[in-house]
Amino acid sequence: MRFVIDNSVVMRWLFGDGSLEDIEYAERILEILKVEGNMAMAPAIWPLEVGNVVARAEVRNMLQEARSAEFLGILQEMPIEIEVRTTERALTDTLQIARRHNLSTYDASYLELALREGLPLATNDAELRKALTRTGGMLA
Repeated sequence: MRFVIDNSVVMRWLFGDGSLEDIEYAERILEILKVEGNMAMAPAIWPLEVGNVVARAEVRNMLQEARSAEFLGILQEMPIEIEVRTTERALTDTLQIARRHNLSTYDASYLELALREGLPLATNDAELRKALTRTGGMLA
């Protein structure tokens, strides 16, 4: 199985916070990724989003650097492909999606990638899920 993964799911793996439904969904996505041959894709912005959340959590003493390093090491070993062509669409397709669905361009980049590749999207973001439904996309 291939799908696009949003940072809202990945951060549940690190922090284990959010609603019970969000945590259970994130755990299901993690189990899917553990199956050999399954793979997630993420737009080029994703590593920057991960790094930003980690850095902010460390500054707020919500996360120790050693735990961050351990998590990031595990994350880098996971079958998650960074799709670099996303930036080529940032000021065209992605911007249009952001405008139409009142999303940040960051969030719209996940939706754009999922729609372009015809893949389901794994996200806990409520607004992104609404936009996914409106565009006829599939939730992973």
